[in-house]
Amino acid sequence: MIDRRGNTLSESLSLLDCTQTGQWIPGDQQASLQGGNRRVIGRLVWRVLVSILVWTAIGWIFSLADLNSGHYEYSLRVNLLEFSAWGFLAPLVLALDRRLPFSGKQLGSRVGAYLAASPLLTLVYLYIFTTMRSLLAVAPWSALRTSQLFALGNLGWLLWNWLICCLIVGVVLGYRYYERYISSELHVELLERSFAESRLSSLRMQLDPHFLFNALNTISSHLERDPKLTRCMIGHLGDLLRISLESKDRPEVSLAEELWFLEHYLAIQRIRFGNKLRFRKEIASEVQFAQVPSFLIQPLVENAIRHGISRRAAGGTVTVKAAGVNGRLEIHVLDDGVGLPVGWSMKTSAGHGLSITSERIAGLHPNGDSRFTVHNRVEGGTVVKISLPLHVNRAETQAL
Repeated sequence: MIDRRGNTLSESLSLLDCTQTGQWIPGDQQASLQGGNRRVIGRLVWRVLVSILVWTAIGWIFSLADLNSGHYEYSLRVNLLEFSAWGFLAPLVLALDRRLPFSGKQLGSRVGAYLAASPLLTLVYLYIFTTMRSLLAVAPWSALRTSQLFALGNLGWLLWNWLICCLIVGVVLGYRYYERYISSELHVELLERSFAESRLSSLRMQLDPHFLFNALNTISSHLERDPKLTRCMIGHLGDLLRISLESKDRPEVSLAEELWFLEHYLAIQRIRFGNKLRFRKEIASEVQFAQVPSFLIQPLVENAIRHGISRRAAGGTVTVKAAGVNGRLEIHVLDDGVGLPVGWSMKTSAGHGLSITSERIAGLHPNGDSRFTVHNRVEGGTVVKISLPLHVNRAETQAL
């Protein structure tokens, strides 16, 4: 609908609201506010209905003691009234809890404040309950007199209601501290996750200069002997650095990306070692897009070349294998080099690359879901075995 000024009906309503409040509220914001108000009202109605149901159920349960007494109907009515009155008073207890000038850590002060207020709360309850009884003709209006409410014969009943008041206060306190406990647990979990991510990022950053230092050493050794090959190596190094920067904020990448990064590294090493360095990869098709820690395989291959292949005059072969086995990703990096020295152990003898890679894998899978082992091969040389949960990136698979 369009008004005489050419405004739609919703715009006209917005203008009307503007004239009433002195502030312009666009139509879409009005709809959002109305939707928010409806949700608040809906939650309030839901809480009221649940409260009525809970207090009614409690009253009914307490009336079951008189089920066979002959006056069950009267007992049911009185118990329903009694606990309905507590239902009216419970929001007052919650409001008091929110307004107490004590933090959650000051439990003693909060309990003391409640104990001081409990007689007053019990008194308010007595008047609410007695008024409800009088309205429904369960008791005469004279029951509201102070002499009737605080008669000596009602002392036990007064004490009973004070205990119920203390019980409600205890439930409220317990619920508040449960909320605080859950909130603190979530906060601790977020802090632990943030710390773990920072630690993994730090370990990843430690690998970058280590790798760059080794690559620059390789390039500098060929600088004067063969400038043309050196330029080629610098080109591959530039590609490596670009890929490394692209993946630095991702704790995991696909195995295909990791192998692509490895190819650029191997291009530099092939220039250095020539035919002495041979490389094979045996990658099962179903794990090409499995998620692995970024910068995982290159340090292991570099370690195999540096400590295994380079020490043999005839060179050797480095093999990377990957396959899915019983829902796990099994990665093996093998070489046929000189092998591990006698007495070598992961805890005391592992170099920079191996130790950081092991820590990163353990950090990404802290529940014991990963394995990282290094040992000699029977045929000669060394094998690094990695076992991870198999998670395949379906989006990359479908993009092919």
